[in-house]
Amino acid sequence: MRTTPDESANELLDVVPIVMRDIRSEMRSRRSHDLTVPQFRTLAFVNRNTGSSLLEVANFMGLTPPSASRLVDVLISRGFMTREEQATDRRRVKLTVTRRGLAVLKTCREGTLAHLSDKLSCLAPEDREGIVRAMQTLRSVFATDTHKRALLK
Repeated sequence: MRTTPDESANELLDVVPIVMRDIRSEMRSRRSHDLTVPQFRTLAFVNRNTGSSLLEVANFMGLTPPSASRLVDVLISRGFMTREEQATDRRRVKLTVTRRGLAVLKTCREGTLAHLSDKLSCLAPEDREGIVRAMQTLRSVFATDTHKRALLK
């Protein structure tokens, strides 16, 4: 029996949120306790989207631009991020994660990888290989879509 695209999509919609909830929970539990969850999420977003603007942070976090600015100001004052004004438009800033911020994210990522590895260790090797193949396939489908959307902007 062949799996239809609708059946595949249904499985994605059912399983991905469960996996992401576990990953988010683990990442947050490993964050530096001097960072709030919104600060940690902002740091992770800027790391994934180097050069992000305040507006992009605000949209991601569901905040107004002034609230996002205050959130970013705290991260900058504590040495987790930097802000660089654009030469052509001083209202637009480029945000970057510092070495200190990267160290926090690295610690969280390594701990979360260990957690996931432990969870997957009970699977048969061929099942783990199947997961890797499926993730590579999903990456090729969704990374291409993201790239196409970026080109259309």
